[in-house]
Amino acid sequence: MQIHFCVLLWGFTPIIGKLISLPALPLVWWRMLLVVAVLTLIPRAWRGLRKMSLKLVLAYAGIGVLVALHWLTFYGAIKLSNASVAATCIALATAFTALIEPKLAHRRFSRRELVLGLSVLPGVALVVGGVPDSFRLGIVVGALSALLVAIFGSLNKRLVEHGDALTVTGIELGAGTLALTVLAPVMPWLFPAFAGSIFEVPGGHDLILLLCLSIACTLLPFALSLVALRHMTAFSAQLAVNLEPVYAIVLAAVLFGEQRELTPLFYLGVVIILGAVFIHPLINRAGETVQPEILAVAEAKNILE
Repeated sequence: MQIHFCVLLWGFTPIIGKLISLPALPLVWWRMLLVVAVLTLIPRAWRGLRKMSLKLVLAYAGIGVLVALHWLTFYGAIKLSNASVAATCIALATAFTALIEPKLAHRRFSRRELVLGLSVLPGVALVVGGVPDSFRLGIVVGALSALLVAIFGSLNKRLVEHGDALTVTGIELGAGTLALTVLAPVMPWLFPAFAGSIFEVPGGHDLILLLCLSIACTLLPFALSLVALRHMTAFSAQLAVNLEPVYAIVLAAVLFGEQRELTPLFYLGVVIILGAVFIHPLINRAGETVQPEILAVAEAKNILE
């Protein structure tokens, strides 16, 4: 239930990203900076930091750089295509995670998860065939974003039990903010479509949306998802995230009329992707206990308090 609540909140991120007029780089930079600014005001985050070794802090910081690059490519995909397409591309992360998590998180490889992860590929192929040619670059960037999700999600699974969720969130997003600051001067040459001034203060409309994006759609779900990840695999979490396109597509259709840009093939692809999401709990091992879920809810309650 926690991870699905996070996915519901994340479903608003492509919509808010579409409404914000900033290019991808300053959008992500301000999003991360605002979250870090809020966390510096929370004593619990500082207490958790004092308990960590330098090696662990550096490990989380490295993951934070991957998070920043994921968000940069995700919002870049939105700008290059639309919110529905970018959110749907993230479904590729399921297949990537099935291959990457056993290696990075040191757990047994599962053929069942690989088959389930690969089952979303026909859906993604239909999604690609159901969009205008002008969106194709956005799909490529969205696929790269999905690969980054699989990598940092698997690494978080490996390290998540070694730190407080709020502290880990602060370290990762703080490191991501610094990485984007360093990247900003060369972005016009690397990828002009993403470039923009990070030090220009956003206008009132964008600033309000950035605050909503940072607090409601980033800080809260990011911390809660780290707690939930302690009691489930990165693959299970990522499969649940495949529901994000549902929320994004419905909201995009209502707010932007994006359904006029998409063909029936796109929606057929989405149905296939969602089928994999709902099949996974049915074929999962029945022997799992309830206790980890109770523990996760208790930890989440502490975060909210």
